[in-house]
Formats: sequence, C-alpha cells, structure tokens
Amino acid sequence: MSQSPPSAGPSWQSEPAPRAGSAPSRWVTGGATFAGVLMIVYGCLGIVQGITGIAEDDVYKRVGDYVFKFDTTTWGWIHLIVGVALVLVGAGILKGSEAARGLGVAVACVAIVLNFMWLPYVPFWAAISIAIGVYIVWALCHDNPGLRRS
Repeated sequence: MSQSPPSAGPSWQSEPAPRAGSAPSRWVTGGATFAGVLMIVYGCLGIVQGITGIAEDDVYKRVGDYVFKFDTTTWGWIHLIVGVALVLVGAGILKGSEAARGLGVAVACVAIVLNFMWLPYVPFWAAISIAIGVYIVWALCHDNPGLRRS
C-alpha cells in the first residue's frame, strides 16, 4: 500500500495565493464593460441636456456672476458635442477597442471638468455626473484586457 504524502492542510490552503496584480479581478473586468455602458447612457443624457440648452434658454436657471458663465445655448452645444463623443467612445469600448479605452479616459476627464464648471446650473446632477466620470476613469485605467485573453 502506497501512501500519498501528507497534505499541508485543507485543499483551500494548499493552493498558492495569487500574486497582487497577476490577474484582474472580476470586479475590474466587469467594471470596464459597465464603464462602456455608462458612457453610452451618460452620453445620451448629455445629448438630451445639450438639446435642452440649445432649444430653450429658459430651462436652466440663470446664474449671476460666475467665472465660467456662458450662455445656456453655448453650454447646450458643449454638452451635445461631449455627449456624442461619450456615446461613440462607449460603443468602441464595448467592441473591445484599445484606442477607445484611451479615448474613454480622455473624454471622461473632459466631461468631469465640464460638469464641475456646470455645477451652479444643476448642482445635484453635476455632482452625480462627476462621480460617474470618476468611476469610468477608474474602471478603464484598471482593466487590462491583455490579461483576460491569456
């Protein structure tokens, strides 16, 4: 009768622990896909926000002396252009484009800055938009699709 060597403990202890940074967690890889979806939704809302600002100047509250004071029509065009960019880049991210990931970080950073400048007009929505943008940047910077393919 041959005996197998004694184990060092239960099977969950005998496997080596994964090294930090060796493989992406499901949280991060799913986060990048979710970031692509969020970019499309965020962009669609930006388009609606832009059309609203362009079509009717009376929808948004007038702001007194504000450093980044533009006419709401100007803000509408800015949101429309950034919204279209977010939708296009978000679609590229969902298709798995490496270039779209880099552009996604750049466009999300632009959207964060613009929403900071937009705070006096709609403070609650601008704060939520900034948080969404920060999540998108985090998810796209932490995802490494090259590790998933191996």
